[in-house]
Amino acid sequence: MTRIRRGYIARRRRTKIRLFASTFRGTHSRLTRTTIQQKMRALVSAHRDRGRQKINFRRLWITRINAVIRDSRVSYSYSRSIHDLYKRQLLLNRKILAQIAISNINCLYMIFNKII
Repeated sequence: MTRIRRGYIARRRRTKIRLFASTFRGTHSRLTRTTIQQKMRALVSAHRDRGRQKINFRRLWITRINAVIRDSRVSYSYSRSIHDLYKRQLLLNRKILAQIAISNINCLYMIFNKII
């Protein structure tokens, strides 16, 4: 009986997985079973950390705004200032306020003195 050569589908699948895991270290990039496990783990971590990244950036913006508000000229808390922004219907989100706090502090002081 002659030898039958198998198809290339499984080899193509493994090659695709190895390309994904080519930057992993050691066995995680060489052996198929551990490569598949590490790929699943990496994709789960990436999905989870996309959500965490949004939370972390929001915390960073709040910290920056709060530091500038409490600094000197405006004796005011972060929560009161955000509440007054919403009450006055000023459409400035925390990202924009944090960028203003870094680049132009006087502008931020003018905004918060205006809403007081």
